[in-house]
Amino acid sequence: MIGLEDRRIVAQNIVMAHTAGARLRLACETAGIDERTLQRWKAQEGLTTGDGRPNAVRPIPGHALSAAERAQLLAVANEPRFAAVPPARIVPMLADEGCYLASESSFARVLRQHGQNAHRGRAKTPKAVRPPTTHVATAPRAVWCWDMTYLPATVLGRWFHLYLILDLYSRKIVGWEVHATDDSDHAAHLVRRTALAEGIAAMQLKPVLHGDNGSTLKATTVLAMLNWLGVKPSYSRPRVSDDNAYAESLFRTAKYRPEFPTKGFATLQEARAWAASFVRWYNFEHRHSGIRYVTPAQRHAGDDHAILAARHALYTEARELNPARWSGNTRNWTPIGAVTLNPERDSVIRSHGAYTDKQLLAA
Repeated sequence: MIGLEDRRIVAQNIVMAHTAGARLRLACETAGIDERTLQRWKAQEGLTTGDGRPNAVRPIPGHALSAAERAQLLAVANEPRFAAVPPARIVPMLADEGCYLASESSFARVLRQHGQNAHRGRAKTPKAVRPPTTHVATAPRAVWCWDMTYLPATVLGRWFHLYLILDLYSRKIVGWEVHATDDSDHAAHLVRRTALAEGIAAMQLKPVLHGDNGSTLKATTVLAMLNWLGVKPSYSRPRVSDDNAYAESLFRTAKYRPEFPTKGFATLQEARAWAASFVRWYNFEHRHSGIRYVTPAQRHAGDDHAILAARHALYTEARELNPARWSGNTRNWTPIGAVTLNPERDSVIRSHGAYTDKQLLAA
């Protein structure tokens, strides 16, 4: 869009060049406009009033949200339970309750119109990372990720240690413990307890347990326990910080929860109580963006197929009731297939070709 003053200057220069003997078409091309554009400016008072598009009155589409519907969307988005939840999670949560109000983009548009489209929560907007040794999980209990993180205490320089084991396929936390010290015995005990809880002994194919290169997770005590359980250990590459992205993503989610005490935990019991509450929320309430916004417990139990099918039926019904609001197909609620950890070797991924819908990165 060319401003009025620039239009006048361009037109004046073209007229001067044309008067001096230049061809009008070539003069317009040199100025960066089409010959037809100059003719339209002269015929429609474009050199007097300027471009009328910014001030044009455009009719409201017939399928646009009404004022009452926009007010309802804003009221729902400002409910206490959605205070730290983006539209991408609000809509699936409402769908599970049998309620469809509008799409994620409509929620975002209404929030933006009211100045409420800022990133919700304490975390910054995530940045893309390089996906680096490949493991493919096609079902629960196929690949586990584990790691240890520090939980601050109220006493400066003191820390509590949170151990977590995450199922790669379902994103469910299948094992966790909080201790006052970092010791390989704690890690070995956690692996044994998790293996018993998940029924690994009855499985023909044991899971792979992927972790970083920390001394605790590579200790002889831990390796002996893994060998006894039949679990195959896997470790990140040296000096590669993102080889265990799913576990790191989980810790990031934990430490940016509103309930996480910014000043630290007073006692070990308090840290364990918070960890228990977080695991319960994460497994049974958190709609995970990497698995079509179902909870990890639902996907771990295999209930995600029925839930996503119900969402698809609800969306189809909503489109049939008001087809003018849908420009194409409904949202894709197809269950996520195989999940890859560090998808580096394409040959390994292609060997699981039956699972075409793969999740490549942690969410």
